[in-house]
Amino acid sequence: MAAAAIACERAPCADVHHYDFFSWAESTNERFDCAAGNPPFIRYQTFAGDTRKRALRLCRDLGVWFSGLTTSWAPFLVVTASLLRPGGRMAFVVPASIGHAPHAAPLVEYLVGRFDEVRIVAVRRKLFPHLSEDCWLLFADGFGGATDHIQFVPVERFDDTLACCPAKLVSVDEWRHDWNRRLRPYLLSRAERSLYQEAARSESCARFGEIASVGIGYVTGDNEFFHLRPSEAEHWQIPQRYLHPTVRNGRALPSQALASGTVDEWFQSDKPVLLLRLPKDADLPRTVRKYLDSPRGQAARCAYKCRNRKPWYSVPDVRVPTFFLTYMAGAAPSLVRNNAAATCTNALHAVDLHKDEDADRLVHGWQSSCLKLSCEIEGHPLGGGVLKLEPKEAARLLLPSPGSALPVGFEREACNAVSTLRKWRHCDQSADERYVVSAPQLVSKTRRLEWSPDSSAFGAEPFRDLDYSIRLSE
Repeated sequence: MAAAAIACERAPCADVHHYDFFSWAESTNERFDCAAGNPPFIRYQTFAGDTRKRALRLCRDLGVWFSGLTTSWAPFLVVTASLLRPGGRMAFVVPASIGHAPHAAPLVEYLVGRFDEVRIVAVRRKLFPHLSEDCWLLFADGFGGATDHIQFVPVERFDDTLACCPAKLVSVDEWRHDWNRRLRPYLLSRAERSLYQEAARSESCARFGEIASVGIGYVTGDNEFFHLRPSEAEHWQIPQRYLHPTVRNGRALPSQALASGTVDEWFQSDKPVLLLRLPKDADLPRTVRKYLDSPRGQAARCAYKCRNRKPWYSVPDVRVPTFFLTYMAGAAPSLVRNNAAATCTNALHAVDLHKDEDADRLVHGWQSSCLKLSCEIEGHPLGGGVLKLEPKEAARLLLPSPGSALPVGFEREACNAVSTLRKWRHCDQSADERYVVSAPQLVSKTRRLEWSPDSSAFGAEPFRDLDYSIRLSE
């Protein structure tokens, strides 16, 4: 109740509701001329239970379908808009992911179908410097109408000149069909966008997914148990046929190719890089069964992934890819040829060619300015200067053929465009991208998000249940 008390003190004439927002929105008959604020950012992992079910149901009733990876802020804005009177408006601080996240697209579709004017202001310098995530601004006016364009306003900083900044008029059709429902490409100039689209239509370029398949590595369920050091394998007398060398993260990879000599160095250093790879139906030796029944094995079989597969000790989806792809990067992702017949964990993407003869094309194209720009456009910023490539995003990357002729001026424009997009995600271009490895290392950066410490809702105790204060006043 502390947050509600603060809100009442700051706005003594307002009605303050201390309640689950979606429950209140479902039952209230009140309608408003204006709504403004900073919506709650709760990631999909903790945006759960009855609150999530109610939020997604309310959105479905309004014709908006969100995926299972939706965070709380997008449904919050849809439901908030539904509480406006005809002609109403709203203004909110939103995550910069409104410019690229899949769960932001249904929200933007709803806004352009319900408001006369939709204006999104991209602010490069952080609104909240203590947060790793960037925030943009959303304005929507004329509830009950519709628009065929989005007003997109990239600015360097938030200041009192914001209202005077000219907007780029983004065609909704172009946003949908040319840019995969992403606004981030509009941080670039028209010339830069046009050259990229020209290259994408050119026969001299192919999408990564046309040349290779991209998937995540295996998931053990208990990395400490399933990854053994050579000394541990010797101690437990695990036969070599049940051990497979593995790459556990991008830090371990050389810059271009993983050779058997590098793997031998790992063995000599006694690194835990031997995956315990047990077939489902194998008649396991006594020494292996003894390891499975050890205290570590007893603990491992209780882990979520292990207890939900049969048998618990057989790790699925283990494969030996042709290349490894780092999917979280600083400056740019790394593509490393697998010459050591190693496998990899889900801290890396596993890449397999459709045709073996395309290997050189892949290596050559990976060094091109076209590919670097494509990583920035098709991938997405994660906060803290990090670029992430999901498998579907990697499949859309543009690869030029060796010796191909790209549009005139492409090289210069591409380099400028890469620099612009890296600047917007606060990338230190001197950083070695191989040292940005996996999600667990980013938790401290990527889960401190979106609430301003000055927000009256920030102090709400049961935060995970959306028990925060709101103020919608007439």
